[in-house]
This record gives sequence, structure tokens and C-alpha cells, in this order.
Amino acid sequence: LREAEARYGSMLCVGVDPEPGRFPAGWKGDAGRIFDFCAAIVDATADLVIAFKPQIAYFAAHRAEDQLERLIAHIRRVAPAVPVILDAKRGDIGATAEQYAREAFERYRADAVTLSPFMGFDSIEPYLRYEGKGAILLCRTSNPGGDDLQAQALAGGDRLFEHIARLAAGPWNRSGQLGLVVGATYPAEGARVRELAPTLPLLIPGIGAQGGDIEATVRAGGRRMIVNSSRAILYASGGEDFAVAAAA
Repeated sequence: LREAEARYGSMLCVGVDPEPGRFPAGWKGDAGRIFDFCAAIVDATADLVIAFKPQIAYFAAHRAEDQLERLIAHIRRVAPAVPVILDAKRGDIGATAEQYAREAFERYRADAVTLSPFMGFDSIEPYLRYEGKGAILLCRTSNPGGDDLQAQALAGGDRLFEHIARLAAGPWNRSGQLGLVVGATYPAEGARVRELAPTLPLLIPGIGAQGGDIEATVRAGGRRMIVNSSRAILYASGGEDFAVAAAA
């Protein structure tokens, strides 16, 4: 991540959320063209970003997991310095977590995966057995419903998202492999997470279609930020120039 940041001078992550119904004419509605569409986006933006983040549900819903494998292999070829974050938000324990980790890092060969920390450290640990791979934990998410749990005060005085940040920056980060998801829609909370976890990479969703404030987010988060935008880039144009528009 540091290498890509230095090489490309960027904080941008392209979220790869393919919706065939929004593809340009000729490909519109054709799930068999998911790889073609996403590969064109990758080719057009590879020298502008510090990460690509395919969201697994957008592939699995169309029985396109094989196209996801091909896409990540394609990113490896055309942008070997750019990390791939598999956005899967897994959260389970024991042998099941081991299988999810195997899926992310052996089948798809992702560099990092998003996880829910709700079930505690033993749901995270199987991913940390993969040396050099990252686990990015949901902390303060961009959706309004995140308040239902993440903003709740605990007995010790911390809000839940603050407790997660402390754990991720401290006892859970035994091998330096953890990062946190912090939504751009809550810049004040993002600044608090950065205060508690000053060195962890922060994956920032919520820019673009969700209305996050990019300037406030950058001020709050400082360095080691992975600022994600998905739909605003993928569908910058509905025409044949979609890849050129995405790069612009």
C-alpha cells in the first residue's frame, strides 16, 4: 500500500461493483461481460489508484465468481503494485473462518479482505495466519444504521467503534496486518478513529454516490487512507467512452 501510494501519489481506491443493467449499450444486461467491463475500468485507472476493491456480492449474484478470479489475475498482470481488497465483510469463527480466509487469499488471491469483528478476535485470527495479507475491520461504517450499534456507549465510556479501533490498533494487531473501515459520511468519528489508531490503514467508503465530504475526510484521516469510490467512477458515462470517463 505504501509503495502504491508513493508511486501514484494517490489515495483513491476504485470499488468494483459491476451492475450489468448499467453497462453501456451492447453489453447492457449481459452478465457474461462483467469481466470485460471491469477489466476496461482497471486498464483505464491502474496508474491513478492505490487499490482496487471488488465487492464479491456483485459477482456472486450473477454466478460470476470465475470472472472475479479472472479479474484479480488481470489486475496482477497490469497493475502488480496495486493491492486488491476483496470486499466480503465475512464474520465467523473456527473452521468456517478458515474456509473464508482460504477463499479470499488462496482462491481469489486478494491482498486484503473486509471483515466484521462482531464475533471477536477468534473470528479474525485465521486470516492473520496468511503472512503479508490484510484484514480490514468494520469500525464506523458509512450507513445511517451504523448508529444502532457502533455509536452505542459501553460500560467503560467508549463508544463501540472506539473500542474496535483500540483493539485493532493494540492487542489484536499482533502482526501489523489490520486496517479499519471508516465511512466518509462521519468525518468527526473518522478523526477520532485516526486518533486512536494513528498508524492503521483506513478504508474510507461513502464518497460519491453516498455523499461523503472528501475534503473533511482527508483532513480527518491524514496518511494511510484508502478512499473508495465505486458507482461515480464505474458509471461516469453510459456510453462506449465509459472507461475514458472513469479515468477522467
